[in-house]
Amino acid sequence: MNTSSTQKPRSLDHAVLPTVDLAVARHRLTDLGFTVAPAADHPFGTHNACVYFSDGTYLEPLAVRQRETCEAAAQSGNVFLKRDQAFRFRRGEDGFSALVFASKDAKDDHRRFNATGISAGENLSFSRPYVDSNGNRAQAQFELAFAADLRAPDVFFFTCQRVLPLDVDRSVLEVHTNCVLGIREVILSEHNPSDFQYLMQEVTGQREVLAHSFGIELAAANAGISVLNAAGLKGFFGIDGCSHGRGLRLRAIVFATDNLSALKRLLDKASVDYMEIGQRLVVPAATGQGAVFAFEAA
Repeated sequence: MNTSSTQKPRSLDHAVLPTVDLAVARHRLTDLGFTVAPAADHPFGTHNACVYFSDGTYLEPLAVRQRETCEAAAQSGNVFLKRDQAFRFRRGEDGFSALVFASKDAKDDHRRFNATGISAGENLSFSRPYVDSNGNRAQAQFELAFAADLRAPDVFFFTCQRVLPLDVDRSVLEVHTNCVLGIREVILSEHNPSDFQYLMQEVTGQREVLAHSFGIELAAANAGISVLNAAGLKGFFGIDGCSHGRGLRLRAIVFATDNLSALKRLLDKASVDYMEIGQRLVVPAATGQGAVFAFEAA
């Protein structure tokens, strides 16, 4: 059953970046010129320190706060925790584990994922407090619907519905010294990208696919999603090969910045290694960063 024919492309919401410690991630992301929000606790034992952008997307560095709580939640069926634990066991404490899309109806997304054979398990509903940079408090409530492919154990996808949206002003957190405005593109890798075309169509809600010799490209509502082979990774981002067996891996995030020259000076001052590839500045993955970061002029 194909349920995507009447569906509009989803909007990219955020990227989940597991890290061994939020302090490590905060230090690295600050060196890269990002403003990092205060830590926020999840009720199931993890916590994050997000990087918000003015285009509505964000990064979610994620660390384990209470291991026993996380393990208990995973054992009780929490898909988010089960997938996070599996990623950390297989790939280590630093990486890029999940890609998240915005949703207006996570229950409907779950029905779609079930109907197309890509559901990763039952939905997750939870709430958590939020404290902004001025100390103002609010309560947020979410429902998540999960999708995955058994052929790709090191990546999962979910949609995120804000059942109770945050009523706080986080504009100060959306201003970054690297002048980044948002996420322009997300890069995955696979030796034969077209093998995962159907999965990517379903999770993005985008039926149209651009196929070329380096892989496939799909347009989410607000960002590009590309799956590249080894030649594409090397040519566009300086990454040597897929560096893994078969199956999708999340590899890189491309940001739009208002001032590429200022970013270059910032990276030089912080002694951050980077490459200039075409019109991009490419920063290799590092501890606390999780993925390759590439920056393009807005």
